[in-house]
Amino acid sequence: MAELHVGEYRFEHAAIQLRWAAATHEGARAMNEDSVFASFPVFLVADGMGGQASGDVASALAVESFRTLKGRALATVEGVEQSVERAFRAVRHEAAWHGAAGGTTLSGAVAVDVGGAAHWYVLNVGDSRTYLLDRGELQQVSVDHSVVQELVDAGAVERDAARTHPQRHVITRAIGAGEEHAPDSWLLPAERGQRLLVCSDGLSSELDDHEIAGLLRATPSPADAAASLVARALHAGGRDNVTVVVVDVDEVTGDWELEDTHRGGLDEDTRPTGGRR
Repeated sequence: MAELHVGEYRFEHAAIQLRWAAATHEGARAMNEDSVFASFPVFLVADGMGGQASGDVASALAVESFRTLKGRALATVEGVEQSVERAFRAVRHEAAWHGAAGGTTLSGAVAVDVGGAAHWYVLNVGDSRTYLLDRGELQQVSVDHSVVQELVDAGAVERDAARTHPQRHVITRAIGAGEEHAPDSWLLPAERGQRLLVCSDGLSSELDDHEIAGLLRATPSPADAAASLVARALHAGGRDNVTVVVVDVDEVTGDWELEDTHRGGLDEDTRPTGGRR
């Protein structure tokens, strides 16, 4: 396997300073149905379902629905919720117009202003995941919408056995592909030293949380961490598309003004892998 070359990006806002990187690989699949949006203040991964010209389009439409939030300002909770609604409409319209039955997961975090302080608005629908590494402890913030997760919650399957369960890829919620359910959401204060990981199930189905946590702790650079996570998943089998976003919180300022008093620049760092070809 060729070495992954992953770019690292930085943005300094008056309220929060971030570094991040994203990496994706098709794995053993013929095409990549994952899409990623990683550009301040939005960090999302979508895993499409439905095959060529269907799943990849759905995932790309979902993440592109958040493009209006991209810029130099923190988003608002209302803005994120409006973007979620646009994602559902876009995928639904695609299915109605083109007859494609594709759907997609969506997971990630958006930096938002809540009462003059930076927070993470974490959202999830499906079985892509958002993790938080804080003070060395890894926590899965999102909860999988999957048959296996329901079995784990009911005590019928041990968590360690879930990764190899025959129904591990059967999800119970998605954007598109049937009945609509609002995403789960969480609002978390942003704090210095936090590291966010957003990933498709191509990572979590190959590596357990202990392996993921060890690699995140041992790799200071977001770019190196993202590349290493994807490489490790591919080495473990790489049976599915693998996409990760790693975001580091370098600084948080509690007292800032809402005017456009930003520092630094913004790179063109959004790389959705799905979409029409």
